[in-house]
Amino acid sequence: MFSWKKTLLAATVATLTAMPALAQEMTLKLGHLANEENPWHLAAVKFGEELSGLTDGRIAVEVFPNESLGKEIDLINGMQLGTVDMTITGESLQNWAPKAALLAVPYAFKTIEDMDAFASGAVGEEIKAQIVEKAQIRPIAYFARGARDLTSNRPITTPADLQGLKMRVPNVPLFVDVWKALGANPGPMAFSEVFTSLQNGTIESQENPLALIRSASFYEVQSHVNLTDHVRSWIYLTIAESTWNKLSAEDQAAVTEAASRAQAYERDLFNKSLADDRAFLESKGMTFVEVDAAAFQAAAKDAVLANVNDEIKPIVEQLFSQ
Repeated sequence: MFSWKKTLLAATVATLTAMPALAQEMTLKLGHLANEENPWHLAAVKFGEELSGLTDGRIAVEVFPNESLGKEIDLINGMQLGTVDMTITGESLQNWAPKAALLAVPYAFKTIEDMDAFASGAVGEEIKAQIVEKAQIRPIAYFARGARDLTSNRPITTPADLQGLKMRVPNVPLFVDVWKALGANPGPMAFSEVFTSLQNGTIESQENPLALIRSASFYEVQSHVNLTDHVRSWIYLTIAESTWNKLSAEDQAAVTEAASRAQAYERDLFNKSLADDRAFLESKGMTFVEVDAAAFQAAAKDAVLANVNDEIKPIVEQLFSQ
């Protein structure tokens, strides 16, 4: 074989061998707590697809649902250590950034539109900046969480209807104090014990988003969903600041755009899931009850303010005055 042919063949082989490495330069590990059917997981997968397309396959995203890469705090710690690239997390970040507590304040937002305006507005930017500074984690998109509603075996429309109601709440002091202020008799309990406790009458009610009311089959032991919508909150899609800093400006722009598309995709899934969950629960015989939201908010205000840290208290006071 002529020498120039040998040279050409060698160059071709070298190019073909190098192509896979050029095609995929980076794989981001994204771990989270939701299952494969959850809109958060589907949006995480969507983010990966969009980012791959925007970078011509140079950056891939490997998604690990069901805490398979670790629990939420473990993932945050892993991102700070550089062993995990991304996660979906929310008010747990207040362990580092106090303003992250604003992600889940009872009765802070009357509507999801109010929440959106806040999360995407000036204070929302302050929350994100503090998370970057204090936790070394960068929020790049946010996903809505289903509003928490109260289930019971009778309609509840005002705080007066709550007097002495035995109910389960998560082991969160703020939640316990708020429901006490509203007149109920709340007590922390493991989620795994709630169905049986409702069934045998140990407790009379519980509060959770519609998706959990459905998946836990609470419709079998509760007849009413009282639309208290007492906690409207969001959660962030985040990337480790150390990973972000490894990206070129062009790739950072691609990550931001992919995150924006994933956020819009998740919101569409979220809205559909709300409608589907309500229709399902109604088909199982549950009655949906409108409540006097203003009365609940007014009765909860002092308990909420007593439980939030001083850094965010003025912001919460302002939210309650709107």
